[in-house]
Amino acid sequence: MSTFATPVVCAIIEQDGLIMVAQRPPGKRLEGCWEFPGGKIEMDELPEEALHRELFEELGCQVEIIQTGRPVSHVYDWGSIMLHPFRCSLVEGSQQPVAYEHSALQWLPLAELGGLELAPADLPVLEWLNQEAAKAE
Repeated sequence: MSTFATPVVCAIIEQDGLIMVAQRPPGKRLEGCWEFPGGKIEMDELPEEALHRELFEELGCQVEIIQTGRPVSHVYDWGSIMLHPFRCSLVEGSQQPVAYEHSALQWLPLAELGGLELAPADLPVLEWLNQEAAKAE
């Protein structure tokens, strides 16, 4: 197996105290798992550019980046990824996200995300969100 980690981005989209998660569709790796939406960073593309492109392609929405998280790596059976997380909000006037490439979308409070079957690579991102929430209290 290659030691190259595929660079990917994910968005933690926040609105009215809720966070959006997307369910992976049938036939895809990790089908049925919930994830923070995003995708691969293309050659010569900045992570922020990939985030905006992927969210527009997959959800039809535009976001504003609130905070950049520390990249985290995860090794799956089929390869490894380097995940770049971004906390975001919808740009004023943007359409609400639509599940063009996912089975479903949900808006949940942070406290409920731990009860979902999240994609394993997203678990450190959830931990980061919980740490940030604890700092804010």
